[in-house]
Amino acid sequence: MKILVADDEKIKRVTLANDLAAQGHDVVTAGDGAEALEKLAADRFDVVVTDLKMPKVDGIELLKRIKQDRLAGAEVIIMTAYGSIPLAVEAGKLGAFDFLTKPFHNEDIFPLLARIESARRGKAPAAAEPVETTIGKIDQAVVGRSIAIRSVRRLIEICARSDANVLLCGETGVGKDLIASTIHRTSTRRTFPFIKVGCALFPSQLIESELYGHEKGSFTGAEQRRLGRFELAEGGTLYLDDVDDIPLEHQTKLLRAIDEKTFERVGAASEMKANVRIVASTKRDLLQKIAGGEFRQDLYYRLDVLRVNVPPLRERRDDVPLLIDHLLKRFAKDGPARLEPLAIEMLKRHDWPGNVRELAHLLQRAYLVGAGAITGNLLLKELHAAAKKRRVLSGPFQETIDKTERELLQGALEEAEGNKSAAAAALGMKLSTFRDKLAKHGLV
Repeated sequence: MKILVADDEKIKRVTLANDLAAQGHDVVTAGDGAEALEKLAADRFDVVVTDLKMPKVDGIELLKRIKQDRLAGAEVIIMTAYGSIPLAVEAGKLGAFDFLTKPFHNEDIFPLLARIESARRGKAPAAAEPVETTIGKIDQAVVGRSIAIRSVRRLIEICARSDANVLLCGETGVGKDLIASTIHRTSTRRTFPFIKVGCALFPSQLIESELYGHEKGSFTGAEQRRLGRFELAEGGTLYLDDVDDIPLEHQTKLLRAIDEKTFERVGAASEMKANVRIVASTKRDLLQKIAGGEFRQDLYYRLDVLRVNVPPLRERRDDVPLLIDHLLKRFAKDGPARLEPLAIEMLKRHDWPGNVRELAHLLQRAYLVGAGAITGNLLLKELHAAAKKRRVLSGPFQETIDKTERELLQGALEEAEGNKSAAAAALGMKLSTFRDKLAKHGLV
């Protein structure tokens, strides 16, 4: 859908626009109500997301103007501070679709957009697209001509035509996030939300609330009810990034939510249905974690229905020139970039331990530093700087860190008389992380 985001708070405006664009929407922004009216006069929008209080023209006036003229087909979602809820109720009477109380998580808006989109297209999931359309979208998103990447695209096409759960396997930076969103955007669930959970980002005590939500007062700090990611993804796709980082003690509830398609919010007694498709990613060998008692085998088999092994960039060097061209078109907004042939050869020969993400960062930096001219000498300096950082981390400094870490682990184990759970808790570590570190230092 085409969406206009109007908010005089720049950070919220930009981050919300970025997250909506990542969902596949066409997003335009305005810094106040007057600018929003200019954008509305110049183009048509499906949805307008506007703050209530803005300079020049506020959200109520903007809503009235939208509903009074040819723009009446645009749905309006109001963003408002808690103290302005009576005004938001007034906005509802004037024709606003719904309102969100600030502060809110950007993903909270996804179900509202899904309701608007499904109402416009009918409530059933979208029909399967023609094969040619699906392949075209996948080819555009996943760049490369190598045999390895062609195999990945073929698997994405299979995933798009199925509703089975998917497991994406590959190193950090290979593009698992991109593949997850491409699977969703080419599937029959594409008109419903795509919700990502970074499983490594949340401590053990918060992951349950993030996934399933919580009721007001269910724990200290739960000042209001919060929807979890399963609810936010209703009808769509839930992407569990770094699923290997979900603590063992929370995997049973996740298994049940996936297997039985039911869950409860933290602090709630009633069950809720979970109509979501699961796409999960891992940068580790889950079978190895299962052997170490850190990952449930039954959960693994629920996730690993369709698998996509994403190759590292060093195994598809022939794709580097195409990736360079694709990435530079994204960065070079002030004019085309100029690359020396030597620069391209240097980039093809590099091992890329950080994969496509490292290539993107290096190109962006080189483009900015070289004012659009990327030479072999400039790249040589950038590659040497990156290598130096890696050597520092793997040299004497890292040896000292490793030695100290090993001593801490040993000490905690001795204090806990070998009880790993107690030792991990004493160090403030997740049990899964603690076990990984024990294995790293040969203390298992």
